[in-house]
Amino acid sequence: MARNTPIRCYAKDAKDTSGPDPAKKPSPYSHTLMLPKTGFPLRADAARREKQFRDRCTDKLYKWQLENNPGEQFVLHDGPPYANGELHIGHFMNKVLKDIVNRYQVMQGKRVLYIPGFDGHGLPIEQKALATLKGRDRDSLDPMEIRTLARNFALKAVAKQTKGFREYAVMGDWDRPYLTLDPEYEANQLEIFKTMVARGYIYRQNKPVYWSPSSRTALAEAELEYNDEHVSTSVYVKFPLTNEAAARLGVNGDVSALIWTTTPWTLPANSAISVHPDLEYVLVNVATEGGSDLGSASSYNMLVGKGRLEKVVDLLPQGSSVEVLRNLKGSDLEGLTYNSLIRGKECKVMLAGYVTEDSGTGLVHSAPGHGKEDYEVGVANGIEVYSPVDDFGRFTSDAGAALVGKEVLGDGTSAVIDMLIDAGALLHRSEFKHSYPYDWRTKKPIIQRATPQWFANIQDLKNSAWDSVKGVKVIPESGRRRLKAFVTGRSEWCISRQRVWGVPIPVLYNERTGAPLLTEESIDHIAHVIKTNGGSDAWWTLPVEEFLLPEYRNNGEAYVRGSDTMDVWFDSGSSWRLLEARAEKREGAALADVYLEGSDQHRGWFQSSLLTSNAVRGVAPYRTLVTHGFTLDEQGRKMSKSIGNTLAPSLVIEGGKDKKKEPAYGVDLLRLLVGSTDYTQDVSFGPTVFANFGDTIRKIRSTVRFMLGNLNGFAPEQAVSYEQMQPMDRYMLHELLHFKKSAKLAFDSYEFFRAMQALNYFTNTTLSAFYFDISKDRLYANSQTDLSRRSVQTVLYHILVNYVTTLAPVTCHLAEEVWEFFRPVRTAEGQDKFSVFQESWDQTDEAWNNPELAEEWVALRKVRGLANRAIEAARQGKAIGSSLEAELDFYLPLDTKMGRLLKKYGKQVCITSRAGVHASSDFVDSGALSAQFTEQDSVAFGEETRIKVVCRHSPLHKCPRCWNFHSVEPEALCERCDGAIGSPGESLQVPNSK
Repeated sequence: MARNTPIRCYAKDAKDTSGPDPAKKPSPYSHTLMLPKTGFPLRADAARREKQFRDRCTDKLYKWQLENNPGEQFVLHDGPPYANGELHIGHFMNKVLKDIVNRYQVMQGKRVLYIPGFDGHGLPIEQKALATLKGRDRDSLDPMEIRTLARNFALKAVAKQTKGFREYAVMGDWDRPYLTLDPEYEANQLEIFKTMVARGYIYRQNKPVYWSPSSRTALAEAELEYNDEHVSTSVYVKFPLTNEAAARLGVNGDVSALIWTTTPWTLPANSAISVHPDLEYVLVNVATEGGSDLGSASSYNMLVGKGRLEKVVDLLPQGSSVEVLRNLKGSDLEGLTYNSLIRGKECKVMLAGYVTEDSGTGLVHSAPGHGKEDYEVGVANGIEVYSPVDDFGRFTSDAGAALVGKEVLGDGTSAVIDMLIDAGALLHRSEFKHSYPYDWRTKKPIIQRATPQWFANIQDLKNSAWDSVKGVKVIPESGRRRLKAFVTGRSEWCISRQRVWGVPIPVLYNERTGAPLLTEESIDHIAHVIKTNGGSDAWWTLPVEEFLLPEYRNNGEAYVRGSDTMDVWFDSGSSWRLLEARAEKREGAALADVYLEGSDQHRGWFQSSLLTSNAVRGVAPYRTLVTHGFTLDEQGRKMSKSIGNTLAPSLVIEGGKDKKKEPAYGVDLLRLLVGSTDYTQDVSFGPTVFANFGDTIRKIRSTVRFMLGNLNGFAPEQAVSYEQMQPMDRYMLHELLHFKKSAKLAFDSYEFFRAMQALNYFTNTTLSAFYFDISKDRLYANSQTDLSRRSVQTVLYHILVNYVTTLAPVTCHLAEEVWEFFRPVRTAEGQDKFSVFQESWDQTDEAWNNPELAEEWVALRKVRGLANRAIEAARQGKAIGSSLEAELDFYLPLDTKMGRLLKKYGKQVCITSRAGVHASSDFVDSGALSAQFTEQDSVAFGEETRIKVVCRHSPLHKCPRCWNFHSVEPEALCERCDGAIGSPGESLQVPNSK
């Protein structure tokens, strides 16, 4: 039987070895082997070791890249977190995602500008600051006492959060962050406000706004969250028509208009009943047997929508009968007068297009002081905007003695219902669960209440604002729909807040008339006074006269300063202005390349920034908009303090008291978790996830350690040219090139997790399971200067460079640590760089692209898989131990494409002591007594080719140096090792720069 040149095969098995095992007793030839040597540790010890590399890859690097990188400026604008507490895992995810973007751009040669921000104003900070007071009446504090408390609290939080963010290795201008409470920032904000005033976007009006009784301030839509478990009381109420109205309907007797409302507390403010002009209504007579909340009346007449009559009949007491007396159109009811009951005022029925028959009765209780649609129709009909509710959500004396002081969402509602029962006006009541708006800070329900507020007119701005987003890249694309819904779904933005910790709305009021003094000139003057007197505290400390222009100081009128502050979304939404001063000029274009925040910012910072930027500059402030999901625990629950499942990053990084239960994983593990996860969805964090990523880190370190160890003694000038490389090595460069292309596409698309998936696949499938194992024999047993060995080292060199630069934006400390050990090699090449981030991210060569060679090796790897099955069968059958004890024979049609390929490259495919390639017809089944193991399958290469693999124990002897079964005599060196010893190379340790 003809035998071909031996080829090798490797079976992937934890017990298998492909060369001498350094852990076992060394052979007398150990010193002649080129075994891997490196000081790079397998164990991370990250919590301690990472700190050694932090400065050079953060502060030092940030300054260097701004001064030295040759590319254009790249601006990722930071959305400012509230300076009101401890950092949590959500902060970590947000800042690290930004840092990954920035580090990748640095390695693309760009000059990254990243100015961290902090939101220092607003109710959350004010509330936290006041909570520090113990045993003191908070309501007795004057505005400056509150502001001083809030400022000090915010500045302490900024310092603490800054320390945390820097420990996360977030690179940026931490020495010059922006704070919304800084005087210069406040002046810029007032400048934006002035421009919006000049362009007619700002106005003041007494109209319903979202009001938080728990916070005692107006809220914007972005400050609401919805509670699906809220329970409300709904009531059906009979408003009695006047005698004149009854006569107009042709009824000689009492008639009522039946309304339905889910907010009974608004009934004291009832000012009208709305009907749709085109809907059909019926006048019915209801006969009852008594015993209901309606008293003992035996019959009554009422108006109800025809389409809702059946529902209303279901609510009547058992035994009631209903007779339709008359059919009417809504337009027939316009102008009918009725008694508003609790308010005791005669009101009218009016027409409104928003009325439907989807629910209720078709007749809508209208209180213009407590609802947007009611307000708009009411104003159009000249109806007073009336709201007898105070800042605490309690009825005022205007609501009557029976209601004054009662909470509208509590005992006030009960009192109103009792009054309806007493008046015989309540037809039905019920409780129901539904989605209701809550204050997102206090987690308590809000109301709608008319108060004089300042608004930004979005109606005239939203279309142009949305047009400017059309050229913005939005990731994920679904975020575009969310942003559109929030921008185009509103007509106004309530920008005034009834708190003292914030930027004042720069308006003075005529004490006699109440008219506001608000002009470009007056705002300019006020902004100047504030900026030159240490910031917005001046509004509360300086005399009013200081804020008046000279022409108003002696005009016979007295002025008082306003007490409202600006919505914090206006604060943070003005942050793009600082880029005009600190970034390179971009006339008529977005000032920032990227905004990246959580998905809740579509209604918050993304929107407020878009609106202010368009109002002033006419363009969107960002070129790319990226949103991430929320953080979850391992059970899939959203992390929250109320559940008690929040997670402090410091606990994961530094570990707990019991390091066995709460290990110290370091920063890079968390960074790798963030970078490896589809952040556009919600992301889970927890002990099991951390343990899994701990294994991933160990695998990466093992991979890098193998390359560093085998590059021991290698210098770049020893690199083998592409043309001199073996085919398998050229194939690996092809694989490296395409891995890098996949990773680049992922990073460019902000899909970092796909880059990490590509790296994980490259690590496990291409390197560990294939190239590393198949190359060990050449690396360990060939002489140091052997061309084949140098060929592998050259490939490992290119792999290591590109492997580490791919990892670097995500696991920056690990990348720097690797570079510390690899740096001497790079220095020898004349590249003495202090950081891996000074390297170009992509150091591949398009000349490595060789699809024809790749097609061949993909087929050969399939053959290798088939061979591994045969080897494993032999191992299980106790015929062999190590794969090196095996010899293989391949049987297939030799005239096929696959046959020619195996003849050409077969000896490079596997790790066994011998193998041969034969014609299918040469196969002889020697039976079970021969201790041979056979596997067969079809492999596609041009066409399907049937291959049979036979594995048996080699008849030759084990070489004591390389352990291959190539020796003719026991304990004798094989021919290759005999030659290698004749020209041994010295395995030198790469100098450790540490």
